[in-house]
Amino acid sequence: MARLNLTLLAILIVCALSLVTSQHKARKLYVELQKEQESARKLDVEYGQLQLEQSTWAMHARIEKIASGQLMMRVPTAARIQVVAPEAAP
Repeated sequence: MARLNLTLLAILIVCALSLVTSQHKARKLYVELQKEQESARKLDVEYGQLQLEQSTWAMHARIEKIASGQLMMRVPTAARIQVVAPEAAP
């Protein structure tokens, strides 16, 4: 009977240690998950800011201003515009 009690006590201790270990691992993984979710939120914010910046840099008025000011480009007159028709497919 004493041997059975010691065996059951040993099994109980092993189970308790396993429970503590698994809970510790679960908490560590949860903390890591929280960090990764925060990182994902920051990346989403940065992506939105980059999209806004890209749309600002690509605005038609800005491009036209740079083309005329820095590159000395101008819109051609109607007489200089030629329309080229696509070739017919064989």
